[in-house]
Amino acid sequence: MATVTWQGSLFDAGSTSFDPASDPSRTTLRDGAWIEHAPGWLRGSDRLFARAVESLEWGARTMQMYGEHVVQPRLMAHFDVAAPPPGFEVLREVGEWLSERYGLTFERVGCNLYRDGQDSVAWHGDRIARDLPHAIIAIVSLGHRRPFRLRPRQGGRSLGFELGRGDLMVMGGTCQRTWQHAVPKVRRPIGPRISVTYRHAYDP
Repeated sequence: MATVTWQGSLFDAGSTSFDPASDPSRTTLRDGAWIEHAPGWLRGSDRLFARAVESLEWGARTMQMYGEHVVQPRLMAHFDVAAPPPGFEVLREVGEWLSERYGLTFERVGCNLYRDGQDSVAWHGDRIARDLPHAIIAIVSLGHRRPFRLRPRQGGRSLGFELGRGDLMVMGGTCQRTWQHAVPKVRRPIGPRISVTYRHAYDP
């Protein structure tokens, strides 16, 4: 169980669900990349956020930087789309919806818990997907809104979003190769957020 301080929304307190007939609009980016963004796509997301904080097996991961092992500034949890923990069946349904919509088999869910404004993730493209000609990464955001940034890898104007409260963000095409994304640190007091990230099966 992770320890965070947060306040739910009075407007997002119902049962957790989404509209399977929804059709998020697509924005075409440069260099063959695209995104789809649907605010408030997962209704009742606060209930799911509270359950995730309390019951997922959160852990910290270390990485090597400048010859030292550094703890990454966020907590992580993982599970298979087909076998989510009890109480998270709606996330299996989301994975099935993504698979049908994009014609791919989404297999894995990786959750990142940003406990406060000091937790973050630096500019990057998905480690495996960035080696593919095309790939799709889908993120459902739970909890408080946090800045989410996208920028062209070769330089140029960046895009900014405030993701949380059930928002859906899908990055497709060449996005993991030709663009980078980040969740930057923020100085102001800010509540916790969980990103629920779906990845599909990759051919060798």
